[in-house]
Amino acid sequence: MGNMKKIIICALLIAFVAVSFVSALGSKEASGEKVWIVATDTVFRPFEYTNEKNEFVGIDVDILAAIAEDQGFKYDLQSLGWDAGVAAVQVGQADALIAGATIKQERIDAGWIFSDGYYLATQTFVVAKDNADITKFSDLKGKTVAVKNGTAGADFANILKDKYGYKVVVFEDSPTMYQDVLLGNSAACVEDTPIMASNIKDGGLKLRIPAGMESAGAPYGFAIMNPANQELLDMFNAGLKNIQANGKYQAILDKYLK
Repeated sequence: MGNMKKIIICALLIAFVAVSFVSALGSKEASGEKVWIVATDTVFRPFEYTNEKNEFVGIDVDILAAIAEDQGFKYDLQSLGWDAGVAAVQVGQADALIAGATIKQERIDAGWIFSDGYYLATQTFVVAKDNADITKFSDLKGKTVAVKNGTAGADFANILKDKYGYKVVVFEDSPTMYQDVLLGNSAACVEDTPIMASNIKDGGLKLRIPAGMESAGAPYGFAIMNPANQELLDMFNAGLKNIQANGKYQAILDKYLK
C-alpha cells in the first residue's frame, strides 16, 4: 500500500509540473510577444565576429540591435555560419539573415527578399602608409599590384590593369598579400574596403587606403525568404532610416572602421 501511495504522489507531482509548464507557455503566448529568429555568420570581421572578451560583435550585430531598439521588436540572433544561416532561412527555421549578404539579382531570382541596402561594400587599392607617391590609378603604371586569388578585389584589379599599365601578382591569402606591399615588392594590393579598414585599425598594419581608388561597390542587405515575414523587413527599413538620420548608424561604422 505504501508503494501505491508513492506512485500516486509521483503521478500527481508529474501532472502538476506538466500543468505548470503548459500554463507558462500559455501565458507567454497570451502576451503576444513575437521573437524573430535572425541568422548570421560566425565570422566576417568587422560585420560579425567574436572579440577578445568572447562577445559576439560587429557592424551587422550593432545595426540590428539599434534598429530593433528603434522599432521595438525582439529578436534572437543565431550565429550559424553562412551556409547554415542561409539554409535555416530557406527552410523556415529562421526568419531572416544578416551576414554581409550582397544584394544580387541572382539571389532575388532565387527567392531572396532584401531590405534597402544598409552598407555599400567596395573594393579598394591599398598602399604602404609611408608611400606618398601613389594617390591615383595612373601612379601604378609599370608597377605590381598584389591580389588574393578568386576575390572581387582580384577582379577589380584585373579590369583596370591594361588601362593603367600595371601587372598583377596573385596570392592565396590576405596576410601574405599585405606583407608583399609592406616589403615593397608590390606597390599596392586590393582588398574589400571594410575588411581592410578593420585590419588597419585593429591589427596596426602600416598600410593606408588612398581616397578615390575604390570600386563602385554593391550594397549589403538584410534578407527574408518568406513573404509572410514582410513585417520584419518593413521594420528593418524604417529603423534603418531612423538610425541613419539620428547619427547612430554612422557611430556604429566609426566604432569598427574609423
